[in-house]
Formats: sequence, structure tokens, C-alpha cells
Amino acid sequence: MYRKYTRFLSDWKENKSKKALLVTGARQIGKTYLVREFGKTYENFVEINFITEPEAMEIFSGNLNADTIVMNLTAYTGRSLPPGKTLIFLDEIQECPQARTAIKFLVEDGRFDYAESGSLLGVRYKHVQSYPVGYETILQMYPMDFEEFCIANGVQENILTYLKDCFEKKQPVTSSIHRTMMELFRYYVVVGGMPEAVRNFIDSHDMGQVAAVQKDILRLYRQDISRYALEGKTKITDIFDRIPSQLDDKNRRFQLASIKATARLRDYEDAFVWLRDAGIALPCYNLREPKAPLKINEQARLFKLFQNDSGLLCAAGLENVQFSILRGDLSVNMGSILENVFAVQLVSNGFELRYLNKRNIGELDFVIQKGTQILPLEIKSGKDYHLHAALNHALDVKEWALAEGIVFGACNVEIEGSVRYLPWYMIMFLVQERLPAHFTAVPDLSALAEFDAG
Repeated sequence: MYRKYTRFLSDWKENKSKKALLVTGARQIGKTYLVREFGKTYENFVEINFITEPEAMEIFSGNLNADTIVMNLTAYTGRSLPPGKTLIFLDEIQECPQARTAIKFLVEDGRFDYAESGSLLGVRYKHVQSYPVGYETILQMYPMDFEEFCIANGVQENILTYLKDCFEKKQPVTSSIHRTMMELFRYYVVVGGMPEAVRNFIDSHDMGQVAAVQKDILRLYRQDISRYALEGKTKITDIFDRIPSQLDDKNRRFQLASIKATARLRDYEDAFVWLRDAGIALPCYNLREPKAPLKINEQARLFKLFQNDSGLLCAAGLENVQFSILRGDLSVNMGSILENVFAVQLVSNGFELRYLNKRNIGELDFVIQKGTQILPLEIKSGKDYHLHAALNHALDVKEWALAEGIVFGACNVEIEGSVRYLPWYMIMFLVQERLPAHFTAVPDLSALAEFDAG
């Protein structure tokens, strides 16, 4: 299935002074598949998986100089590896910390290209003797976003181009296309973006089978907690299991009292960090005020905690909600599920997650920073999407200088004053500005030279 990350990989391959490529993210999001498909663009592709091939750890057990490692690699694979034409893929690299340490020497050697992948690198960094700082290009992956889901389901490029044009020009979408996209978005809400679940949906359209795949992934996440968490396993599991009920709460904010009446954040902080670094949960921090830069206005002790995939959220504890959503009944638990969908989409699109809950203003579901522009977002699940008191209050605060607010709802594209209304599916076009792959900036120092000459 198509993933947008292939563009990133192509740019990386063309870079003459490339580092090792580290593909990271939660389990089951398609990291291995992505690198394997990319490996087909090389004359030679070598894959080593340290879970299925534990004996391969011996390659990195001795001297870590490049000549020794390359000799061990060729001996282990039993094949010739031509320099400049080979990609070596070290999968599940968290199982072999020595291989991670060796990357520095292999990159300096420059004979081959190297890709690494791992699911729990953020929680196993203490196992690496010497972290290869400056020798890795990191690609953070997430589940399939809605645009990728559309492509997997056969939506043609010309339709996506037309929709993006409507988004940019702020024009309504034709009724037939709008109706189809709204229905497809409802399917995405319950299927989510885990590639195996998406593939199962496309092949069978059996939501029972899709739910079974999702529950298997949730079980795998719990097994990872038991296996890889060095301490605080019970606390991590308690938090993980309470994400659905906490999001279903009226204010969505994670309340430690739901776990234990006497629980304090300082006692659970490491557990939250573990879930975040494992890619299983997405924290969203409250802001003191929506002013740039948002990072310095975060209140780290007040946060929501989202599941890393809406399909997993539905399967985790919202019993039979999938059937109601697919029938068009979006009232049951839809507020919490929709917020989770948008949280995943926003991080996939390059944004950090923040919200605003402030006295005399109310609560804004998300506040994002796009370049230097601050955008407040409201996510509406019902037909009352024109009612957004908190957004109105925020736009009225002159010192915040919020030029526009965006409401995503069960609507078509509308403009009303400083508020833009967008259908849910158009979240795929709200993307963070990024530097191009090759960005050259050359300062003009001619004036200084002239000064010296004088």
C-alpha cells in the first residue's frame, strides 16, 4: 500500500553525504514493509532481523571497526556486496544495541547504505553504549493517514487534487463527492490506519475481522510493556488501559485519580513518558495562552492522552461503537473518537499537540502553530457545528491576534467572518510547513569585504 514516506526515502537515497536511515515508530505501522519496498530500488538488498535471527548479533559482538563488521556481514550473508549499490537493513535493531553503536563506523566507512528500524528505541536508549549522534537521519512513522487510506481504497489522484483545490480556494465540494468522502471518513474512524487492519478491510470488508486484528495489536502492546519496561509495568498498563475512558470523560483531560485516589503525577511521570516514547500514546498539553512560540506556553502537568490510532481506540474499550458510526449515528462517544482521529492526523501532518482550557474562554480542542501563524481548531461531532463559544471568545482577545479559527464538522466548506468551516476529511490538507529536502542558504558577505578593503 502507498505510503507518503517513500518520498522521504527517495530524497535520502539521492543525498551524496547520507547518514544511516533510522525508521522508528510504534509496532505494526508498516516500518518493515516500507523499507523492504524501498530496498527494491537497489541492486542488492540485505535484511537482518535481530528477533528472527538472533545469531546475527554475533556480527557486532567483537571489534566494531568497519572492516571487521563488513567482513562479518559478507560471511553471514554468504554473498558479494558491491559498494555503492547495496542497502543493508537492520530490523528490530533495539534487540542488538551493539549494532546501533556500530552505525557511526559504518557510515564513516561509506561502502554501503544502511537502514535501521525499531519499535521501542525511545524506551531502550539506555542499552546503547554509544549513541550514534550525527550519524542517523530519523524518520518518525505513524499509522496510515486519511489520504493514504483513501488511496488504498481506490480514490483517484484527480479527486484528491480537486479536494485540495477546494481547501485552498475555500470553495464548497460538489455534493456527490462530499457525500462519498464523508462516508469514507466514517470508515476510516473505525478502521484506523494500522496497515494490517486497512488491508483486511479492503480485502474482506468484514468489520469483525478488522476488530480482531486491532485487538491482536493491543495485546502485542501490552506484551511489549511486560517485556521491555524496566520498571513501573503496572503503572504503564494502568494508564494504557484507561485512555478510552479518560477520553470519554467530559473534559478529556487525563485524571490520575481514576487509577488511584492518592496518585500523584510525580509517581506516574515515567509511565507516561514510556508510553509516549514507545509511540503508543500521544500527549496533548494545555497552553497558558495561544501565543507563538507555543512550546514555551505549555503547561506540562495538564494534558490529554490520545491513543496512537482511532481504530485501536474503538477496539480498546468502546464496545460496538463501530456499528453505530458506520450507520451514521455519530452521537455515541463520537466526540472523544473524533478528537483522537484529529490528534493522530495532526502529528502525522507535522504538528505538535496542544489545546487551550482557560477560564473566561472555555476549551479549544487543539491549537497548532503553522509557521508563525497560530490556528485554533474546534472538532464538532454533531450538527451544531456553528456553536463554538470558546472559539469566538479566543478570536475576540486582541492581544492573541488570532486571524482565523477553523471548525471541522459534518459540513461542507463555509466561511463566516473569521471562522472557516471544513468537512472532517479536509484535515489531510492541513499540513505543517517543512524545509525542502535540500535547502541552501548562502550569506552575502560582500559588504564586509568592501569594508576591509577601505
